[in-house]
Amino acid sequence: MSISTPISLAVVDDDPMVRAALGMMLGGSSGISVVAEAENGEEALRVVPASGADVVLMDIRMPVRDGLSATEELLRSHPDLKIIVLTTFDTDDMVLRALRTGAAGFLLKDTKPARLVEAIRTVAAGEPMLSPSVTAQLIAAVTRDDPGPGTDDRARAAREALAGLTERERDVADGVARGLSNAEVAAELFMGVPTVKTHVGRIFAKLGVENRVQVAILVHDAQA
Repeated sequence: MSISTPISLAVVDDDPMVRAALGMMLGGSSGISVVAEAENGEEALRVVPASGADVVLMDIRMPVRDGLSATEELLRSHPDLKIIVLTTFDTDDMVLRALRTGAAGFLLKDTKPARLVEAIRTVAAGEPMLSPSVTAQLIAAVTRDDPGPGTDDRARAAREALAGLTERERDVADGVARGLSNAEVAAELFMGVPTVKTHVGRIFAKLGVENRVQVAILVHDAQA
């Protein structure tokens, strides 16, 4: 997307005050235009595609249809759509599943406005919106009490997928799984940042994933 092209944003949240606050905050941001709002996942399935939104802020817990199933359906029919999950972090046991569907990342609902704007721009530019410092914490928090069904099968599949990586790629994947940024991985492994970026791209291709959280999930599953 061109820097001069406004980013079209849709906000999906069942709380009208949250929608209004996000609309006011983001609508005044240079380069971001709120083009649609929806109060639940079912409405989002109708409103978001028609709005031409580039990025969606999607709450997870909503009546009628939750944000997870809406995310799955929207990405199935509109794979180029960028969806950022809104979460309370320590209570949403659905976040990990949402990221597995290919959501572009996650944001805490109390994210500061400047960080929120930065995240939307990052995702719109085609990069995953992640907080490296809390990626590992997110996975641990979501899976701590409920590893979910099919744990053994997921672990087996994850180990088979990771076996296709070179030793260096596995080192980089392990760093990603611990929530390290490219610069931090580079420093730890005594590599240049561009080299790390190249490795990350190859890891994405080999594992068939779209973002760093999905890499972290595979590494986590392989260790289950």
